[in-house]
Amino acid sequence: MKPNFIQKVTNWGNFPIVEKEMKSEDSFKKIKDFVINHNEVIARGNGRCYGDASLGEHIFSTKKLNKFISFDRLNGILECESGVLLSEVLEISVPQGYFLYVTPGTKFVSVGGAIASDVHGKNHHAEGCFSEYVIEFKLMTENGDIITCSREENIEKFWATIGGMGLTGIILTAKFKLKNIDSAYIRQESIKAENLDEIFTLFEESESWTYTVAWIDCLQKGKNIGRSILMRGEHAFQHELPQNLTKNPLRLKKKLQPTVPFYFPNFVLNSLTVKIFNLLYYKKQSKKEVKSFIDYETFFYPLDAVNEWNKIYGKSGFIQYQMVIPKETGKEGMKKILETIANSGNGSFLAVLKLFGKNNPEAYNSFPFEGYTLALDFKVNSKLKKLVEQLDSIVQEFGGRIYLTKDSMSRSSLTNYLKNVQSSKFVSLQHKRIINNNS
Repeated sequence: MKPNFIQKVTNWGNFPIVEKEMKSEDSFKKIKDFVINHNEVIARGNGRCYGDASLGEHIFSTKKLNKFISFDRLNGILECESGVLLSEVLEISVPQGYFLYVTPGTKFVSVGGAIASDVHGKNHHAEGCFSEYVIEFKLMTENGDIITCSREENIEKFWATIGGMGLTGIILTAKFKLKNIDSAYIRQESIKAENLDEIFTLFEESESWTYTVAWIDCLQKGKNIGRSILMRGEHAFQHELPQNLTKNPLRLKKKLQPTVPFYFPNFVLNSLTVKIFNLLYYKKQSKKEVKSFIDYETFFYPLDAVNEWNKIYGKSGFIQYQMVIPKETGKEGMKKILETIANSGNGSFLAVLKLFGKNNPEAYNSFPFEGYTLALDFKVNSKLKKLVEQLDSIVQEFGGRIYLTKDSMSRSSLTNYLKNVQSSKFVSLQHKRIINNNS
């Protein structure tokens, strides 16, 4: 018989799948007992990261740490336990006229996970990472002590935990600032770009916009390499909205959410179907430029509209590969990356290009720095490891780095900054893999 709490665990990419101990508690005393009595502990939020970072020998799930503590509506400051999801924060804050300063591409991540990954969004060039708006958090250390970490108290632990991938302890609660909004809608402009030169020009021309992101066709070659659609947006003021949206501008109507009912067969996703999808996606916008008002869920979280969409990639799963290339060599580096992907035949439905601004130097474990970042989904197959090694080599050649939150294959040479937060108690499979690659 298996010991209690041993179960199959995987993250959103369904790769890798491990059998490990996972336990969840809502009592700080019981969490302390778990930490003290186990080595190689790692915290796990909602399991929506793509890689193996929140997997380990002994996993503590924060799902039961799901309570709100306070909400200062005057100043937009919210405090909650670390297992609260960003979707739950939005449910209470948007009707009150507040939004997250920074949000990743899914709202189903935990607050603790957002801090541990120091998540970024479509506005990094304008407003930085999630950590910029974190006031303080409570952290359980390896001896079970609970300490408050902020820019004034336990400062070293505060910055080591920001982007530290859970290796400094278990985040229990967090207090962070929200931004004022006037409506739940985004004023969006969508612009087609025929190639990499044009999309880079559009990004540079759009730096005054708060939110910018581009979908990119990663299988194009020659003069069409980098064919893409840029979406840029701002939170809409009530007076800007069309009349049909002015009745309840801070509340959205509930939508039907379809669910992918089963894992797709392996043959469904191939280079041909990806090419067809990319062509249809590019052609669906008939005009060069389209202006519209869309709700925040459509703008920030398009994939969240379909439950369990990860099953589209089949039982073998998928990885998301995300890198950042310095701004001065961004175009050259991205061209080489896109050429390598196109030649490999491992196309990606979801290829997203963004511009990063300068990052806070104190947040030394954070992924972003000034440059261009590309995120791609790849179905796991026999050719993928070789492609990842090729991409790692290009990223290293151009002085870039990869995003640890999405990594489950890359070599240690690109991820050695994890050494900053090594701990004898808190260890992930990702951390062990990187250490083994270094030895």
